[in-house]
Amino acid sequence: MIVLGALVAFTIAVYLLAHAIAGQTQEKYIDENPLKAKMVAERIAPVASVAISGQPEPTAKAIGSPMASATMSTPAPVVAAAPIVAAAPAPAPGATAAPAAAAEFDGEAVYKSACIACHMTGVAGAPKFADATAWAPRIAKGKDTLYSNSINGFQGEVGVMPPKGGRMDLDDGAIKAAVDYMVNAAQ
Repeated sequence: MIVLGALVAFTIAVYLLAHAIAGQTQEKYIDENPLKAKMVAERIAPVASVAISGQPEPTAKAIGSPMASATMSTPAPVVAAAPIVAAAPAPAPGATAAPAAAAEFDGEAVYKSACIACHMTGVAGAPKFADATAWAPRIAKGKDTLYSNSINGFQGEVGVMPPKGGRMDLDDGAIKAAVDYMVNAAQ
């Protein structure tokens, strides 16, 4: 029993010694290495960038190291989200009001509020925005298929489309407007 206790004590001592040495060498010089921080920032740049209305598109060079954002003294301005439903024109005098179901949706606003998360970077096999090559086989199936897959969800060989892009609060008309916007950009 004494031998077993001595082996356990020796193992714990070796573990603590190895942890202390690693903390003074490897962890300090590798985790704090600016080259490593730069490489990580470059790898996550397409997904980790933040676009703010009225400012130029962020690029990997503009993002810099992850520590740059921690040293900024002024916060970024808060930007209001774009409306999803476009304002309907006023009916002509004497004309009857159009039914609410015929409301016009702004496809670009829907895209920017819901679809851009996957379709800008190609997450989960999503065809990138305005990429004619990636969109061509999907467009060839017809808009009804695109609408159905976008509204009801789709799991194919190449990628996954959650129903309504995960935004179940959106109207089917809004989803169709966003599909039209993306298809028009890819043609």
